[in-house]
Amino acid sequence: MSQSFDVISSQLKKRHRRSARLKWISMSALGLAGLFLVLFFADMLGKGLPAFQQTYVQVELEYTEEASRMGRAAMDPEVARLVSRTFERLIPRMIRDNPDLLGTSETRWVLAKSEVDQYLKGHANKLRGNEPELVDELVEAGRVDLRFNTTFFSRGDSKMAESAGILAAAVGTVMTLLVTLAIAFPIGVMTAVYLEEFAPDNRLTQLIEININNLAAIPSILFGLLGLAIFINFFGVPRSSPLVGGMTLALMTLPVIIIATRTALRSVPDSIRHAAFGVGCSRWQVVRDHVLPLAMPGIMTGSIIGLAQAMGETAPLIIVGMVAFIPDVSPSFTQAATVLPAQIFTWAGEPERAFVEKTAGGILVLLAILIFLNASAVLLRKKFERRW
Repeated sequence: MSQSFDVISSQLKKRHRRSARLKWISMSALGLAGLFLVLFFADMLGKGLPAFQQTYVQVELEYTEEASRMGRAAMDPEVARLVSRTFERLIPRMIRDNPDLLGTSETRWVLAKSEVDQYLKGHANKLRGNEPELVDELVEAGRVDLRFNTTFFSRGDSKMAESAGILAAAVGTVMTLLVTLAIAFPIGVMTAVYLEEFAPDNRLTQLIEININNLAAIPSILFGLLGLAIFINFFGVPRSSPLVGGMTLALMTLPVIIIATRTALRSVPDSIRHAAFGVGCSRWQVVRDHVLPLAMPGIMTGSIIGLAQAMGETAPLIIVGMVAFIPDVSPSFTQAATVLPAQIFTWAGEPERAFVEKTAGGILVLLAILIFLNASAVLLRKKFERRW
């Protein structure tokens, strides 16, 4: 039975209304996600940018015998209350290393304690007694100043917020990622090449492919438990070291690199392979000289994205102990170290207000590195990728 024009018109109007509703719902979801992203970055910038400035105070130093035993004695007692204990502890060492300093004096800008820094930044005032008035007087005299926080990038962790930095964590991150890359990249690429170019299509290879896809989706903390059980408990790899951290992250990165490499190999047309076979190349020569070079942009892109994902992981590294207090740069791959995500996690648990901005500052640094790595992967793909 044929439908009347009015019925058909009514049905079309309902379809158009549904399409319009779906469009607005999708746009609203996109706008909400964008709003959350803007609020996140605004919050991180508001809390993190102050971490890149630090308060310094100008002091008159008198290098005396008493100062060689107690650093505070080298400064005016009033001003000494505003100076970081980190610098006070350096004065006796400075005199021991350079005995010619005894009997001399100098004017020097030194690190102020975190309470002074937070006071100048307009945060919670935890100064005691007449310290706020003293700080105000020194500010008017030009003896207290906010400067770029070189300490944040040149020192490791510290229990005193004003002298805590990310250098040790940054070096530990680089060392850990070097181990991850050295293990995951060659094994992942070779595994993908075998499965895609040489392995027969049977139940065994299908089972391996299914397990690789499943490994790419399991929670990262399980890789940490695997690293703890195999590398530390069974093989005895040093705990908290970049070696065990890199090996654990390599397990997590392997499925990503394998899947990305297989996708890149599939994108190379079969005509390239057939042409190489036609001129007498062996299968290995076809893969080595023709397929791999053409697939390399996609392989590199997937590897960079896999490393960027590994760099942001915290859970597996907590399991293998890379949340230790590390004030100095690790001298080797088998010594205790930490990484940026673990350092941020540690700072987030500190009760002192100054560590809040340190946490946000560390997040900004980590975000900047991750954005750079992902942007590099996209640019690399666009520049070298071939469309067939």
